[in-house]
Amino acid sequence: MLVAFAGGKCLPASPFVVDPQKLLFSLSSLLAAAATLAIAFSASLPRPWWALLTVYVTAQPMAGAFRPKVLYRLGGILTGAAVTILLVPNLQNSPELLVLCLAAWTGFCIYLAVLDRTPRAFLFQMAAFSSAVISFPYLDDPGNIFETTAARVQEMTVAILCVTAVHALLQPWSATPAIRARVQSFLGHARRWTSEALGSHHTRLEDAHRRALAADVTELGMIAVHLPFDQRWAPATRRRVTALQQQLATILPLASAAANRLDRLRESADLPPMLEALLADVTDWLDDEQSELHRVGSLVRRCEALAAAAEARGDWNDLLTASACIRIAEFLTALAASRRLADRIGSPGPPSAKILAAESFSLARDHGVAALAGLATATAIGLYCAVWILLAWPNGSATAAFAALITCSFAAQDDPAPVIGRYLVATLKTFPLGALYLFVIMPRVDGYEMLIVTLAPALLWMGYIQADPARSPQALPMFSCFIVAMGFLARFQADFALFINTGLAQLGGIVATLAVTRMFRSANVLWTARRILRANWGELALLADIRRPFRPDRWTARAVDRLGQVAARMAVATAGDRLHAADGLADLRIGRNIIPIRRALSHVPHNVRHRLGAVLAGLAVFYHERWRHGHADAPPPGLLEPIDRALEALLSLPLDEHRRPALRALVGMRCNLFPTAAAPHIVSSRAGESA
Repeated sequence: MLVAFAGGKCLPASPFVVDPQKLLFSLSSLLAAAATLAIAFSASLPRPWWALLTVYVTAQPMAGAFRPKVLYRLGGILTGAAVTILLVPNLQNSPELLVLCLAAWTGFCIYLAVLDRTPRAFLFQMAAFSSAVISFPYLDDPGNIFETTAARVQEMTVAILCVTAVHALLQPWSATPAIRARVQSFLGHARRWTSEALGSHHTRLEDAHRRALAADVTELGMIAVHLPFDQRWAPATRRRVTALQQQLATILPLASAAANRLDRLRESADLPPMLEALLADVTDWLDDEQSELHRVGSLVRRCEALAAAAEARGDWNDLLTASACIRIAEFLTALAASRRLADRIGSPGPPSAKILAAESFSLARDHGVAALAGLATATAIGLYCAVWILLAWPNGSATAAFAALITCSFAAQDDPAPVIGRYLVATLKTFPLGALYLFVIMPRVDGYEMLIVTLAPALLWMGYIQADPARSPQALPMFSCFIVAMGFLARFQADFALFINTGLAQLGGIVATLAVTRMFRSANVLWTARRILRANWGELALLADIRRPFRPDRWTARAVDRLGQVAARMAVATAGDRLHAADGLADLRIGRNIIPIRRALSHVPHNVRHRLGAVLAGLAVFYHERWRHGHADAPPPGLLEPIDRALEALLSLPLDEHRRPALRALVGMRCNLFPTAAAPHIVSSRAGESA
């Protein structure tokens, strides 16, 4: 829905205002549906309704988002068809074993889809439910399974190719504006919340902030996958987006680290006047949405000068001041670089060498969560089919097919029950419309042209709903109910008994899916969040272990991704749940502090290396114990002394490009692990270092 602005407030627009972009998408889908029906009728395909339903199941508002999924979906359909032909004829005399194999295959495909978390997951998802919906309705009569499978593949392929052709011609939405909007949203959030965090009225970044920021970074990569299909210079743009993701991933920990140091300073004493003046200027720049980028350079130089002067004195409060200034400088640099990259997205100019060298953004994957989703799907399908076979229900095969379709569609969600509940409500709302068309309007329609004209109002309305992100989940059940009720066979058949039986099969599939989901999946949201936290602690232990491979960039990307995943799930946790004791931002900051310490090991004398190694060993043990117990236990007090000894050892050395970041990392680590500890007693003598 469009919005209007009055008096600085956002007001909802009139519901009668039509969004041209959404209308264009709905019109594109209608043209694809018309072309699909024309081909299906002329080729005498046995189930034109299946082709028409495939059009709306696979349609995507973003043109670039649909095209890369075409090959995945076609590959999934062919894979599912091959499995059907392999299993059904060979196991037709053992229905129990056949159902078990189909359920296992579907569960395995969902496991791969949940594990992948990229558009490639559509291949596994389509392979899962294409084999289910092809196999189940024909298990009672598997003699013609080859012809049936070939017909389903033809119908779905025609539909997908028609949608692709129409969307390529009309291009309802492009990925590039969506990326720009996502980046601008992230940068706006980061500017506002960092301005608040650095100011005197600082409040902590809460779960909603973390969820928005971390989810923006991950979603940016999902959209970037579609760019090669969106425009001719998209490969360069995609590399820019990858570089942009790496910059955005550092903004959240840098902003929170600066706020953390300032909190420690304000607790111990008033801020130095020069730091107060610097913070005022930085906050003014952040608050000004039209702020000029050239001002960042002078602010960064002031931060670095103040940090160098503070580090030269070597007092604990001075080290906190230096740490805060450096984190502010790094945050401003990353923010400015992100704005420059965002402005260049979509432009055909050659990318820089730094952009070309950017590695892809690594997503966190959890085999346990994926295995649970696959097991729940396989169990659900097995239960549907067991009830159908034991009761000898004539419409049980259709119910099992609908249930498998819904289960596979929502298997990637932690708790699909609320979505499936809305699916049921939308289906019930659409039945009267389907009955009106089937028994009142359609008997008066003659010919293909009149059929399309008659269907246009309903399909345009539902397609417009599909284009609205807030209402798009309602569209699939509406299309499913309406199109399956119509039948769309070569000859019109207004059979009331068939209409009721088909509707009951759909409702039975939805209700069965909802019941099984509530039994197997609804309680697993917090379990999933705890698994993600444990995985992050395990990787922190490996990152601190000097015997393990050192890949800091991949760790940062996965940590930011996990931060968004956990924050999204903590919304359902009760106030006293242990999840709230786990500070994902603190873990992210500690991980980023481990990185410069490991890099400095080969650039310090043996005795200092030994002290830094003691810190890393203590962190590895601490996070390994967290991983083993599964709880956010407090750090052991014995870890404080190695950190202080390493601080004192580094302060006695001349600081260079490797030692200085390690010193700042130790300061940050002490603040994060022991925020209430008394200031350390530091005696430093930096021979050979100039002030």
